[in-house]
Amino acid sequence: MVAAAPKFARAVYALVRRVPRGRVVTYGQVAALLGHPRAARAVGTALANLPRPLLHVVPWQRVINAAGRISIRGGIERPDLQRELLELEGIRFRAGSVSLRDYRWSGPGRERRVRLRVEAPFEPARPARRRRAAKGKSPVR
Repeated sequence: MVAAAPKFARAVYALVRRVPRGRVVTYGQVAALLGHPRAARAVGTALANLPRPLLHVVPWQRVINAAGRISIRGGIERPDLQRELLELEGIRFRAGSVSLRDYRWSGPGRERRVRLRVEAPFEPARPARRRRAAKGKSPVR
């Protein structure tokens, strides 16, 4: 991917690349799948700062808000472009929104979620504590 992008942004791009054609995901859902359920705005920021070389690799248009609507951001033409791209994928809009019940992606399988999660800094495991034996008794193992 793009090495200059922050670690969280790279994780967002990797997850959004997995959203299948004809499906959508919300900003909050992406954040939750990455293990940061309160980072919906950070997901939006990562997608707004998507490097130009990745515009055709990461399907940014498949990420919408929790109301099923396209979030207004950036230039005037971007929401129209996003809607057009989604409609080309077969997603239908009703009164300006997408039915999340019909088009929401449920996310990758459980085994994949672990790999996409943004990990906390490494902390070495603490050694197991040994119990002292009471007088006349052997230690519990």
